[in-house]
Amino acid sequence: MGTRCPTRRSSWRPRGRPLEGSRDAERTRPREEGDTMGSAAVQGELWGRAPRDWAELQEPKHAPLWHAMLEAAGVREGSRVFDAGCGGGGAAVLAAERGATVSGLDASAPLLEIARERLPNADFRIGDIESLPFADGAFDAVIAACSVQYCADRIAALRELRRVCAQGGRVVVGLWGVPEKVEYRTVFAAVRDALPEPPPGKGPFELSVEGVLPGLIAEAGLAVLARGEAACPFHYPTFELFWRANVAAGPLQAALRQVAEEELRERVRNALAALHGPDGSLVFVNTFQYVVAQPQAPHGPGVSTPPA
Repeated sequence: MGTRCPTRRSSWRPRGRPLEGSRDAERTRPREEGDTMGSAAVQGELWGRAPRDWAELQEPKHAPLWHAMLEAAGVREGSRVFDAGCGGGGAAVLAAERGATVSGLDASAPLLEIARERLPNADFRIGDIESLPFADGAFDAVIAACSVQYCADRIAALRELRRVCAQGGRVVVGLWGVPEKVEYRTVFAAVRDALPEPPPGKGPFELSVEGVLPGLIAEAGLAVLARGEAACPFHYPTFELFWRANVAAGPLQAALRQVAEEELRERVRNALAALHGPDGSLVFVNTFQYVVAQPQAPHGPGVSTPPA
């Protein structure tokens, strides 16, 4: 995100000091930049190849979704906010502008460095959403924008979001809308068609199917309160800027493991040729969806007790 803004120093700390070696000690221990596991080990490498291009050219296009999610989460002055999959810190900056104290986690160390540039006093850590390094009930608002779908274990990730959310707080999870409302699906199709073998999994809209995300959220022990949508048009003045912004994303980096960049670039360019405006620009009208939820119970099965 291109803007920089001052922020309040985060005043939150875990209550008490957990015993060394305990489950809570491990959760609250700040991870080293190279200390990754699970989904973070895979996604961190993919999303860290061109972090500046992602953070400045592509990530800000999700701002309407971030605004909607922060509003739905009730973020205001003094809120303790956690951004799961914070990337370069774009949503975290918006939360800080609302007066919140901010923490975030991401798989990509290079993106976290950009987030720290933007919010030097926020608490940004590297790691897996499936195993968060924060104490139970630490946050009033938990947001996860376009991140849960990349987790190897989505239920485990959602349970962790529930665990770190205080009772009465909000968990808001956002991702792509249904394909019919996402013009960017043309890009996904072009990349898929350029690959010698189809990518694993059910594709980028697996969790966008009606009822799937709310069902997973309920299975994770969260009560669904509301659902919403946010329009996020992606505008690129030229194909060159489009490519810089999008080749920085994890899915395209994964595709480049199967096909040379020049070949992939030309295949995508040809697929998008009919979409260029008279001035050469590209515009994709997209709808994102989000689900607002609350923890159902203070401590469910497998959920630890907060440090004393």
